Amino acid sequence: MTKLNTIPELADVLTEDTIMVKVSVSDWKEAIRKAGELLVKTGSVEPRYVNEMIKFCEKHNAYIVIAPGIALPHARPGDGVKKICISVITLKEPVKFGHPQNDPVDIVIALAAVDDQSHIKVLKQLAEILMDQKNLNNIRKARTKKEILKIFHCTQKERNKAHADK
Repeated sequence: MTKLNTIPELADVLTEDTIMVKVSVSDWKEAIRKAGELLVKTGSVEPRYVNEMIKFCEKHNAYIVIAPGIALPHARPGDGVKKICISVITLKEPVKFGHPQNDPVDIVIALAAVDDQSHIKVLKQLAEILMDQKNLNNIRKARTKKEILKIFHCTQKERNKAHADK
């Protein structure tokens, strides 16, 4: 964040420490655990938040599979969340989450929020990136954390420039 008390942007919360590429998992629970462990390692969430994400998915079925091949696991704000954070993992082999149209999943983006509002800007920016098929193809082809980070950060810079030019 560039200023004190500003609402975080995607570039503020997504770092190389919160990205894993071509991860091998056996099922959807392990995919969520891997994405959640990155948030625990950065000190952004407590370990219990990872379990809450899995419980949330079990309770709401495959609601977290937001588009073909993309899951956005999360839990209620405050369930062990210390600060807003996000992680991105791509899977070596897609796994089924149980969604009738959007399975199997090969991109998992874990989100944690401290309240009901502070993460809205991050979600909006994330949606803009994920709605562009070129970005999705590049995320899926990426072989390194730096490649993934570049996709998210460059896209945000382009967006910011476009808004400044208006």
